[in-house]
This record gives sequence, C-alpha cells and structure tokens, in this order.
Amino acid sequence: MKFGFVTCVQLGLACMHEIYQAGGALDLVITLHDRLAINKSGRVYVDDFCTQHQIDLVKIRHINDQAAIDAIRQHQIDWLFIIGWSQIAGADVRAAPHKGCLGMHPTLLPTGRGRAAIPWAILKGLDQTGVTLFKLDQGVDTGPILAQEVLPLTPDETATTLYERVTVAHRTLISRIWRDLELDRLILQPQNDELATEWPGRSPEDGVILPEMTCVYVERLIRAVTHPYPGAFVDDDTDRYLVWRGIACPGGVQDTAVVIESNGTLSIRLADGIFFATEWTKQETL
Repeated sequence: MKFGFVTCVQLGLACMHEIYQAGGALDLVITLHDRLAINKSGRVYVDDFCTQHQIDLVKIRHINDQAAIDAIRQHQIDWLFIIGWSQIAGADVRAAPHKGCLGMHPTLLPTGRGRAAIPWAILKGLDQTGVTLFKLDQGVDTGPILAQEVLPLTPDETATTLYERVTVAHRTLISRIWRDLELDRLILQPQNDELATEWPGRSPEDGVILPEMTCVYVERLIRAVTHPYPGAFVDDDTDRYLVWRGIACPGGVQDTAVVIESNGTLSIRLADGIFFATEWTKQETL
C-alpha cells in the first residue's frame, strides 16, 4: 500500500510525524510553492521532513494542477491524505489515487459539516465533539467514514484548549487506524444524511458583543472565538476592545455600556447582567 500526503500547515506535518511514529511511511508529499506561501497564515515548510525520510516532494500552485495529478499517478498512490489544505480537491484529483483521498474534519460527522467547527461546538453548548477520518467525495464533508475520535467537552472549554485537543486527536486517530489502513481492513461506513447538520462559516465580525445579548451567550462566544481565533469584541464611541477571557455576572447592573475598572478589568453591560473581561486588548481607534 502506497500513501501520499497533501499539507502546508502544522497540523498536517504533525500527522505526517505520527505516520512514521506508527511505523508507516509516505511515498509522496505535496505542498504549496514557496512563493505562494509567504502570506498564508500558519504555513510550515515540509522540506526538512521529506529530506530526512527520503520522500519525494512536489510543490504546486493548486491541488487541482496537472502536476499534482501526474505526481499522484506516477507514484501509484493508493490513499492520499489531504489535511490542513484549504483548496477543494476536484474529481480528477480524487480519482488519481487507486483507493481515493482521505480527509479529517473536527466534528463527529455527519454532525457539523462545513466551517468553523471548533467555535460552533462551544457556541452550541455541545457535550462532545470529535474528529472524523473520511473519504473525500464530491460533497462537503459528506464522504464515507473510516474512523472517529470522540472528545468530551468541559463546561469551561475554550477554542484554545479545544484546538489543542483536536490536534492531538488527529494524531491519535492516525496512530489507531494506521495498521488497519495498511492492511486494507478498514470498513467505510456511509454517513446518514438524515442526521446531518451543516455549520456556516464565521467571520471576525461575528464576534461582536452587543448590549442585548445575555450573559450565557456572551460567555460562550468569548470562549468560542478566543485564541487562536480573532476574538470577541465590544465597541464604545471611539475604541474597540478584544475580549479573550472573563466572568459573567447575571443580575449585575451598570449604566455605561463599557467601563474600564480601576483594577484593569473591562466591564460590559448586557441584557441580564455584566460581563467582567479579565483579559482584553484595545485595538486602534475606530
């Protein structure tokens, strides 16, 4: 069985390390051209890893480039991992490996197809989420499932802690299934579309805190979009304050929407109380 990997971020590189920790090997790695990666957030370079393990490395502009398809075919790849890659693989790429392309999604599919999986899991108040290894098809996160790793969520879960746990879960999942994948004894389970949910993308502006919001919602919002995401924010007449952490106080009352207390705490008036931001930063004047 021959394996290839497509990535350009740390999560993908961590998964590649795990493959070798599990006793596996890669026959091909595909990544972005260096000149295209300068402005890509979170970009890592895989050159040293490929040199160390004597893996053929191909650099491309887009996953659907003919160069990528040719490389997959020439290396006679059976399974191609595509992890940590924002471009959508077209039909020709998916057909190039003998068995297909594998992706990972940070929810328990078919729940949470789509975008912003980590923030939404917290915002929705779920008691668990996870990571799903699945075969890519023409849909978005709709392909048959090979394996899943469940992650219980704590009441104080933040995007920071969940992002770290999701990264570990990717590696755990690869380690757990690798031998069965090599021996071709994993069974693909079709997703139940009747149980599917789709989560929309989020933008930085979705982190706005408004006076009509409740303490429960704002507390979740702040935990959901804290680091490594852009953060929740509240505006006054001249400034924007990014809020990273704090404590909700239902029933509290104050007249002014935003107050900087003498101890450095930022207090925010809400519909049913006050949120006290204990970690916050001030942006440039609006």
